[in-house]
Amino acid sequence: MGGVGSKGLVLLRTIPLFSGVCDPELEQIAGVAAHRKVSRGTVIVRSGDPTDSLYILINGSARVMNSDEEGREVILSILGPGDFFGEMGLIDGSPRSADVVAAESCELLVISKADFKRCLQENFEVALNIMKRLVERLREADRKIESLALMDVYGRVAKLLLDVSEIHDGRRIIPRRLTKQDIAKMIGASREMVSRVMKDLEGSGYILVDDGQIVLNEQ
Repeated sequence: MGGVGSKGLVLLRTIPLFSGVCDPELEQIAGVAAHRKVSRGTVIVRSGDPTDSLYILINGSARVMNSDEEGREVILSILGPGDFFGEMGLIDGSPRSADVVAAESCELLVISKADFKRCLQENFEVALNIMKRLVERLREADRKIESLALMDVYGRVAKLLLDVSEIHDGRRIIPRRLTKQDIAKMIGASREMVSRVMKDLEGSGYILVDDGQIVLNEQ
């Protein structure tokens, strides 16, 4: 790989995965990372393929998805800038466990398997950040299993909206575009049921759809 140069070094400083890593080590990583652009709808990795690289999302968003034999899809998570994927297969040698599809045009950094393993061996902070993220994902999976078992659709929708929301300029918003179909695939419900719940939440004043963006009214 040709590396991403000095601009890549500046970029790496902003990515949580490389938090705490000093500049000389970041320069080594920037030297082996490749820059890639993909258009909306591109399958970045496909379930079952060999795992050969780590991907870091610079901008845009991507959906982590799986489907059953009948073609029914479930969205496991939605990734945004600073998120990374592909690390599990690089660690245990397993094939890709899910599809990752660009939800919009994306820019990514790509680090090969050999360079990733070398990075883990030489950079304790990167290894620690990887472990932290794996623990976070395990906790997220536990919470999702609990909500599927214990909550009705109304509760699952409300919990998802709260989980993916962020505070911007004093308002709690959903920062990335999230369609009713996306929500349905993330919580295991029909789009029609999600539409009814969203309409009820909006009618009750709990959410506001402002120019396509979902705003949560904290009451």
